[in-house]
Amino acid sequence: MAHTWSPEQYLGFGDERGRPFVELTARLGAETPELVVDLGAGPGTLSALLAARWPGARVLAVDSSAEMVARASGVGAITAQLGDLRSWEPPGPVDVLVSNAALQWVPGHLDLLPRLVGMLAPGGWLGIQVPGNFDEPSHTIRHHLAEEDPYAAHLRDVAHPASHDAATYLRALQGLGLEVDAWETTYLHVLHGPDPVFEWVSGTGARPTLQALPETLRPTFETEFRARLRKAYPDDGHGVVLPFRRIFAVAQRPY
Repeated sequence: MAHTWSPEQYLGFGDERGRPFVELTARLGAETPELVVDLGAGPGTLSALLAARWPGARVLAVDSSAEMVARASGVGAITAQLGDLRSWEPPGPVDVLVSNAALQWVPGHLDLLPRLVGMLAPGGWLGIQVPGNFDEPSHTIRHHLAEEDPYAAHLRDVAHPASHDAATYLRALQGLGLEVDAWETTYLHVLHGPDPVFEWVSGTGARPTLQALPETLRPTFETEFRARLRKAYPDDGHGVVLPFRRIFAVAQRPY
């Protein structure tokens, strides 16, 4: 079963999810771009920041989720479009191309970089950001639980995110002839409420897993998943600390 996305659940941590986007796009040096594209734009709230920064630009917010595109329609001065970043074609040379927290869902996405770079106008800018926390308990607990019976039979082919380190993206983009700035940041998100880490991952990395389970097994999986996450991320009375490593790369195509 193909999974779907919930804009409301995703936006439950909108501030925390938005910070890497702001850090990424702050390093884009474009001054007066004509065409700006956000690939994997989600609900469009962050794409609207691009329209506010470059009010003279045409800003396209592209996402493969019909639910996200519906939510993005009418958000700020952007145009929301349904499209898969693996096959979507821009209407012309792109001056700024952003892919924020999307490429990790594409297996072998380094092979996609030449195609993305090929969309850029001379002097155009590319900004990508992916999570780099897949060795953290928020992911490993889900992975190990999914391998246990009776869940394993239902979860063998479920999509799961993956990424590379900053140096890998830097070298890949340099090899395509771009000037590259790559770095990483680890945020310490302080989350509040009952089972906040479960709520966080349910809107992103764990969502395909949870949706793939039959209704008869999902409640028991969730109960055990919540319990293991609470043990891994205890609340000392000041909230739960969720370390979140993010990988960034900003590159410019030569004129």
